[in-house]
Amino acid sequence: MVAAQGFRKEGIPANALASFLTIRLLLTPLARKTLPLVRAAALAVAMTLGLASASTAVAQEGPPVPLVERARGAAQIVVGRVASVSPAWRVNDFGDRLIVSVVRVTVDETLKGDAQAAVDIEVEGGTIGGLTLHVSDEQSFTPGDRAVFYLARSRRGAIVPHLRGQGTLKLDRTSRVPNSSLTLDEIRRTVAEARAPR
Repeated sequence: MVAAQGFRKEGIPANALASFLTIRLLLTPLARKTLPLVRAAALAVAMTLGLASASTAVAQEGPPVPLVERARGAAQIVVGRVASVSPAWRVNDFGDRLIVSVVRVTVDETLKGDAQAAVDIEVEGGTIGGLTLHVSDEQSFTPGDRAVFYLARSRRGAIVPHLRGQGTLKLDRTSRVPNSSLTLDEIRRTVAEARAPR
C-alpha cells in the first residue's frame, strides 16, 4: 500500500489504484499467453489479405480481348449445352493441384475446328465434398447452361477455355450474351471474319 499512498497524494484514491493493480496482476499472465496469439492472428489476416490481392492481380487477364482475336487464337469454337459437370482434382500447367470442373458439352454447332458430338472442357473451380474453389476469372457451369466455347489445349493436353474466362460466353434463351447486346449471330460473324484470309 505504499504505492497507493504515494498516488493518493496526487489525487488518485487508494481503492482505485488497488483495483488497477489487481486487474493488471490478473491480466499479465493471460496477456503473456494471448498477445503472441493475437499478433499471429493479425499477421495471418494481413498475409491472407496480401495473398488475396496478389492472386486477384494475377488472375486478372487485362482488358477484354476482341472477339475476332479470341476466335483467331482458339483451336476450336463450339456452341453447345452443358450436359454434366463433374468436379475432379487435377494438376494445372504450373504444377498446382486444384479442383477443376470437367464440363461435358453436347455440341450443337461447330464454328471452328473439328466437329464432334460432345467435348469435355476442364474449367478451374468447383466443389469436392465440403471444399469449394472459386476462380475469379472463370465462369462456373450447371447442366442446361448454353454457351459459346472458345477452346484450346493446355500443356497437359486437356481441353480448356482459350484465354481462361474470356473463352466462354453464356447464352440466354434468346441466344444473347446476358447483360450485353451481343448475339450468337454476331459471334458467328466474328468467327467467320477471323477465319477469312488476311
